[in-house]
Amino acid sequence: MKILRGLWNRPLPATQGCALTIGNFDGVHRGHQAMLALLQNEARHRGVPTCAMTFEPHPRDFFAAVHRKPELAPARIATLRDKLEELERCGVDQCVVLPFNQRLASLPPQAFIEDILVRALGVKYVLVGDDFRFGAQRAGDYRLLDAAGSAMGFDVARMQSYEVHGTRVSSSAVREALAAGDMERTAALLGRPYAISGHVVHGRKLGRQLAESAPGRSDGFRTLNLRFSHWKPAASGIFAVHVHGLTASGEPLEGVANLGVRPSLDPNDVNGGRVLLETHCLDWPAGLSATLPGGEAYGKIIRVELLHKLHDELKYDSLDALTQGIAKDCDDARAFFASLHAQTRRQTTRDRIQG
Repeated sequence: MKILRGLWNRPLPATQGCALTIGNFDGVHRGHQAMLALLQNEARHRGVPTCAMTFEPHPRDFFAAVHRKPELAPARIATLRDKLEELERCGVDQCVVLPFNQRLASLPPQAFIEDILVRALGVKYVLVGDDFRFGAQRAGDYRLLDAAGSAMGFDVARMQSYEVHGTRVSSSAVREALAAGDMERTAALLGRPYAISGHVVHGRKLGRQLAESAPGRSDGFRTLNLRFSHWKPAASGIFAVHVHGLTASGEPLEGVANLGVRPSLDPNDVNGGRVLLETHCLDWPAGLSATLPGGEAYGKIIRVELLHKLHDELKYDSLDALTQGIAKDCDDARAFFASLHAQTRRQTTRDRIQG
């Protein structure tokens, strides 16, 4: 997928036109996926590539900062990296990431259409949601866009809300499910397990110090650390997880992870002030370290699926208490996976009997 970061201060790209959809696409949930499938179909009919336009930061982030009201900023479901990966997985040919700043916020709707949609992108077809608004003061709506399309030679369509079992699928619904720790409902809304990916970064190496004297655990509770590049994640707490990207076979590793700000650590933490996803693999396969540069995973891209929430983040008063807490989390995660495996075996047995 081709990624264009902004359309300002550059020569307008030579383009054969495109079929475009516009939105924040936080989470790229099943409603987004249905819209992108329709966009692909329309693009094929016209012989043009598909294009998704999104914004960074989220417009509500921008206005929350302007008005100094951080509570107005929405919790973030996905990082920009994960959003772009999901858009590519959905077959989007190119993505325009527009910086949402004062210049864009103050752009009149007609200028947005003429300067960006027509001159910069050469749109042939534009697909939007049923609640789409654009331009300064959110003055632009579907009616204005449709009239402009008739005058300037591009088609405009809108897609009604996508529902699953009578419930509207939206980023707000995904945020609510994540805030409640309902990972099963989150997966149903997304059409896949909720996951966070990125490069493994250095931490304080505290995990290696914990439980060093415990039998069979010479490396303590070492973790794979990913930074979540937004200060307000939609999910937080301790989770049973699958870790992808470490094994040559492609099989995931089972683990337990903490997503949040690590309240038990001191301000000198190298990642202090940042939201971090810290993942401990329950079983580090023998020989796996030999396949990693220097035996370490730093810099490697991994994907962590959050399958089941164990509890919210807790603050421990000492390293001993923290060690005991992590050990209990590991035991609880093992119990979850044992239950999951047993359920899979029962389903396999039923399928054989019915077959």
